[in-house]
Amino acid sequence: MPLNHLLPTRRRFLAQSGLGFGSVALASMLQDEARAAAAVANPLALRPSLFMPKAKSVIWLFMTGAPSQVDTWDYKPELQKRHGQPLPGSDAKTGFFTTSGKILKSPFEWKQHGQSGSWVSGIFPHLSRHVDKMAFIHSMHLQANNHAPASMELMCGSNQPGRPAAGAWLTYGLGAENQNLPAYVVMHERRPRGDDQIWSAGFLPKTFQALALDARRGGVIDNLDRSQSQTQAQQRGTLDLLREMNQQHAQSRSPQTDLAARINSFELAYRMQTAAPEAMDIASESEATKKLYGVDNKTCEVFAKQCLTARRLVERGVRFVQIFAGKNAGGDGAVDDVPWDGHSNIETNHRSCGAATDQPAAALLEDLEARGLLDETLVIWGGEFGRTSDSQGSVGRDHNPNGFTIWMAGGGVKGGVHHGATDEFGYRAVENKVHVNDLHATLLHLMGLDHEKLTFRHNGRDYRLTDLGGKVITEVLA
Repeated sequence: MPLNHLLPTRRRFLAQSGLGFGSVALASMLQDEARAAAAVANPLALRPSLFMPKAKSVIWLFMTGAPSQVDTWDYKPELQKRHGQPLPGSDAKTGFFTTSGKILKSPFEWKQHGQSGSWVSGIFPHLSRHVDKMAFIHSMHLQANNHAPASMELMCGSNQPGRPAAGAWLTYGLGAENQNLPAYVVMHERRPRGDDQIWSAGFLPKTFQALALDARRGGVIDNLDRSQSQTQAQQRGTLDLLREMNQQHAQSRSPQTDLAARINSFELAYRMQTAAPEAMDIASESEATKKLYGVDNKTCEVFAKQCLTARRLVERGVRFVQIFAGKNAGGDGAVDDVPWDGHSNIETNHRSCGAATDQPAAALLEDLEARGLLDETLVIWGGEFGRTSDSQGSVGRDHNPNGFTIWMAGGGVKGGVHHGATDEFGYRAVENKVHVNDLHATLLHLMGLDHEKLTFRHNGRDYRLTDLGGKVITEVLA
């Protein structure tokens, strides 16, 4: 008996497959619909990563004002040898002001540290002990050459205002581990150039906006204390009534993310009244821990308290914490006295900024490691760009977006490695150049997300943190 009747014809195969594909498509649509409904009900609900993450949290130490790569982590002997000579390839348009075109040597002593033999400037006596934990990226570059747009580009992937910051994207992609605390926290003192735009949720739902904590204010978080005119039971009743009225209002309208964000913000604020004060109470830490960070050191006490608070927050499940270094320890008379912005005198400025940040940052790495948290916490250190290898005036340096250093540690990063390189003067990235989109792709990868699949539709287009670029820097992954 011929077997042809048992073999599927092309028509039969397509008909049967079509039914199967339709079922798969329907299941996918229903799943997406259910996910969307859940997102409106609780936008911060914990969502699974796409693959096994290496890190659970991020602490980004943002060195506001832009440290000089050739005075911190990128040692260039040619600068020392050829001080005062014309800088080959110098371009007056590189910086924001005008530079001399003459090479300025680093005024600091440099030494090699750790088993990796990494060169470190003398302004980091504490951090230099941790170089074998760090993956240095020496070939960072971006477009903007002024603080506000460069900070937006570094944090949002674009220097156009209105784009969501990395912390907002991460919270959107993964939700919150601790429903009693915000998933995205920013700490600052002096507001950095670009301020809210740097940590904005942009066109993402406002639920993913950062909670910004100003170290200059008396209270830990504004408006957190419960009104003395209401008991806890009365407040709970008020919130329940308000939620019911808001939900009735929402049911008669198409899904509105801003309304959902407002409803959820009331509930989060209520839960934070107990959780947030405890999380930020560094007074409960041991004296040894506070001394380790430098809480008792007037030179670095503000940054020390912020770094210690950051550890306490990630310890309690906060997803993304960013600290903007607020001021230097002494001031050098630079433009508006912005931290790390050594226009007039790179030595006094960077020595002061190093003193204000070195001990707390090193303590953070040491403390995270001692508590078994460093393996699951990605720590990032860097500014919005670098500085010129030729001088501004006689002893200062101008802005330089063409080549600078950022390092990462912990959370899936290989320690003691150096990726990319600037030229022999540290002026431009020339080897394995890394754009901010690549840095973001790597960050998302370490958190278990694919940067090409983390999208949000806005004005008819699917946007990504990495825009149309981005490549994971596999060379720095453990």
